[in-house]
Order: sequence, then structure tokens, then C-alpha cells
Amino acid sequence: MTDPRAVFASAARYFASLARDVPGDRWNGPGLGEWSVRDLVGHTSRSLITVSTYLQAPAQHEDVTEPADYYVRINDYAAGMGAAAIVERGRQAGRDLGPDPVATIDGLVERVLTDIDTAGDPLIEVIAGLGLRLSTYLPTRTFEIAVHGLDIASAIGTDRTPPREVLAEAAALAARIGVHLGSGPALLMALTGRTGLPAGFSVV
Repeated sequence: MTDPRAVFASAARYFASLARDVPGDRWNGPGLGEWSVRDLVGHTSRSLITVSTYLQAPAQHEDVTEPADYYVRINDYAAGMGAAAIVERGRQAGRDLGPDPVATIDGLVERVLTDIDTAGDPLIEVIAGLGLRLSTYLPTRTFEIAVHGLDIASAIGTDRTPPREVLAEAAALAARIGVHLGSGPALLMALTGRTGLPAGFSVV
């Protein structure tokens, strides 16, 4: 199996390079939904911040043993937050990038990669109080960076895509989430060209 640390590191570096591609006059332009590009980049940066933060929060029990189950477990929690709260959280993350978003993201990448290099594989407590191994959590952050990286690229009009290993892990995790949610047959039929997926279909 591919080392989750190595794939996450590849995703983090991709994200930093993508931030450098954002034109100076596009940061306040449309990003995704109600978010500006700055908001979207800020939201994505939380996939770096949370890893460093949660490494300081040891868990006493292991509730989640695979990345796909993480998404299943937090589905209701995320829904309970409400759309408005999620939008505002992204906006705050955008503001937190400060006057030099690129430098901020470079600093976050350097910090998180240093943190995971020396962390081992501890049990950490994440959102909703769930306990899981770092190696279980990292693929979920790789997934978020891959998906939102494509959102950012689309928003700023670049064709820069995540590295192959990042896309492979994100796509595989999306399929596993779909299976956990009962959509495995529909996904497999669609991926093999037999049927299409319903409009608006999503695994997250």
C-alpha cells in the first residue's frame, strides 16, 4: 500500500503550488458557491491546519479504522452544522490567510510535513470527538485537497491537476465511501460505462 504520509505530502505541495498560480486580482473573485477564491483556498488550507492541530489532541479510543468510515460517521455531524455555518467557516479561513496567502500556505505546509515526519502513528481526536489513527486521517485530508484543488483550478482557469498518486487515492476513497453508503453497484456500473449516475449524485 502507498504510504499515506507520502501521498499527503504530495497533495500538500500541490496545493501550495496551486496557490502560487492564483493571479493577484483573482483572490476576491468567484470561487465555489458563495465562497470567493480566497475563501475556497482558506477552506482547503484547513486540511493542513487540522492535521497539526489534532496531533496535539490524543484520543483515548479508536472509533474509526478506515478513511471511508470517517466520512460516513461525520455525515450527520456535518449536516447538523448547517450550510450557513459552513460558508462562514470558509470565509473565516480565508481571512486567516492574511495579506500574503501564498506565504501563509507555504508556512502551513512546512509545519504540517515536519509534524507528521516525527509523529509516528498516534491515535488522535478529530471533529465530533472521533478517535482514529493519523494514518487513517491523512487520506481524508488528501481527498479534500484533491477535490478542492480541482475546484480552485477551475475557478482561476488553470489546468493544473493533482499528482497521479493523489488523484488515485482520492478516487479510490470516493468509491469506498460510495460503497459504505450503499451506492457501490451504481458507481461500478457508471465507471464501467453501463449506466450514468443520477443528477447531483455525490458521496460527500
